[in-house]
Amino acid sequence: MGKASRDKRDIYYRKAKEEGWRARSAFKLLQIDEEFNIFEGVKRVVDLCAAPGSWSQVLSRKLYLPAKLAPDAKDEKLPLIVAIDLQPMAPIEGVIQVQGDITNARTAEVVIRHFDGCKADLVVCDGAPDVTGLHDMDEFVQSQLILAGLTIVTHVLKEGGKFIAKIFRGKDTSLLYCQLKLFFPVVTFAKPKSSRNSSIEAFAVCENYSPPEGFNPKDLHRLLEKVGSPSGVDDTDCVSGWLEGPNKVYIPFLACGDLTGYDSDRSYPLPKVDGGTYQSLDPVQPPIAPPYKRALELKKASTQGFKELENLSLDS
Repeated sequence: MGKASRDKRDIYYRKAKEEGWRARSAFKLLQIDEEFNIFEGVKRVVDLCAAPGSWSQVLSRKLYLPAKLAPDAKDEKLPLIVAIDLQPMAPIEGVIQVQGDITNARTAEVVIRHFDGCKADLVVCDGAPDVTGLHDMDEFVQSQLILAGLTIVTHVLKEGGKFIAKIFRGKDTSLLYCQLKLFFPVVTFAKPKSSRNSSIEAFAVCENYSPPEGFNPKDLHRLLEKVGSPSGVDDTDCVSGWLEGPNKVYIPFLACGDLTGYDSDRSYPLPKVDGGTYQSLDPVQPPIAPPYKRALELKKASTQGFKELENLSLDS
C-alpha cells in the first residue's frame, strides 16, 4: 500500500506525521489521559517497551517540556522520564534511555538509580509481541508480557501510583483483570478512539498501586498463579473458565477520546492544498534498529538474486 493510500485510509497515521509523532499510537496515550488525567502530579515516569518512542514523545511534550519552559524552571525539579527497551531508539528531549529487559529486576535497579533512589509515579507500557492472527495465542502472549511488566512495576512504582498497559481482549481477560486487581484497587479496561474497532487491543488503566500487605516482589509469580487456580492452593492451571457462573467477573470497560472525533476504521479524503495535490509525508522517525531489519535484508538479497537470474535467462 502506498503512503498516499494509507494516509487516506488511516487518519491517525496521517495526523501522526503532520503533528510530528513517531507513530499513531501517540494518540492512544493522549486519549487515555483525556479520560483518566493520568499525568496529573507526575514527576517520575517509566515507559516500558518504548521503541520507536511515540509514548515517550507524549511524556516529553506533556510533562518535561512544559516544566522546562516554565519561568521558574530548575533542572533539579524537572520531571524524569526513563524509557526501557531491548532495542535502541532515536533520542527524545528529556527522556533517559535504558536498553534492558523488563523481565529482569536488575533493570528496575537501573531505573531507581536514575530517580535518585525514589520511585515512579506512573509506569506505561505499549509493548506487544509480533501478532500471529491466532487470537487466543496472541492474547496469552500479550498477557504474559503485561505480567512481565509487573516485575518492573512492583519494584519501581510508588504506592498510589498508576500503571497503563496494552492488553488483548479474549476469553482469559477476566483472569488478567483479577491478577491486576491484586495490586490495584481500581482497574479499568479502556478503548481509545484511535484504536481500531476491528482490533482486539485495549488498555488496562490501573490506579492507586497498593501491593498486598507483606508483599515481596520475589513472590510475584507464585501470587499470580494462585489467582489463576480455583482452589488457590495446588491447582496452578491459569485459565479463567472458573470465573463463570456465580464467580463471573464483570470488568469495567470504557471508550475514551472524543467519540465524535475521527473514526480509526473509516477512510477520509486527503486534504486539499493550494496549487496541487496533497504530498504524503515521510514517517517522523523510522526505527533505527528494528528486530526485523535482518529479515528485510535477506528478503532484499533474495529478490535481487531472482532479478539477476531473470536477466541471465533473458540474455541467454
